[in-house]
Amino acid sequence: MFPRPIIDPAIATIAPGFHAVSLFADARGTTPVAIDPSVLADACRFVAEGGPVWAEAHLASWAETYTRFGAKPNRTPCSAQALRKRVLKDGTLPAINPVVDLYNAASLRFAVPVGGENIEAYAGAPRLTIADGSEPFDTIANGEPAIEYATLGEVIWRDDVGVTCRRWNWRQGSRTRLDTFTGRMWFVLESLDTMPLAALDEAATFLELGLRTLIPGCFIAREPLAA
Repeated sequence: MFPRPIIDPAIATIAPGFHAVSLFADARGTTPVAIDPSVLADACRFVAEGGPVWAEAHLASWAETYTRFGAKPNRTPCSAQALRKRVLKDGTLPAINPVVDLYNAASLRFAVPVGGENIEAYAGAPRLTIADGSEPFDTIANGEPAIEYATLGEVIWRDDVGVTCRRWNWRQGSRTRLDTFTGRMWFVLESLDTMPLAALDEAATFLELGLRTLIPGCFIAREPLAA
């Protein structure tokens, strides 16, 4: 029913302690219900109070990993660091839609990058790999649709068409962006070895239970991934 995500063996040379959890959700034929807005607010409050004990070490590991493939983490940080910085600065995050708010809450609460994708828009399986520089990336520039290209050596998520997320988990593309939660969705939570594996599993459970609450009756397939 769902394509199995593929991790390029070369990723282990950049992040030997990389682990992830993949969650596919099929919400076809279901009726979503309202999500408690306190889920995101509580996660923001938890970050403002310090967050999990592994947060600083884990996000520092992501910054170090980014430098290994030529990225500048102060300029293009991993998604979890970007969310955390916004909350520490502003005290909160604006609501986007229930499913995005839910996975943002998981990212904040567990200091872990979490991505959500419209798997219906994919061509082939999601693949974490190293770019050769020819891969197109659909994005928005100055308010208009635009095509960029990954840089040589950059870690990317991609499918058979092109890049779906640049600089590992820094920026998602517009082609596979998750803007509905009535079809088939894919979520990935990504950790390095400075985050306890038990905490990664707990974060995936938080997201899975949230999805089951938001979309009663949805089918979810969960799978661990590693470099």
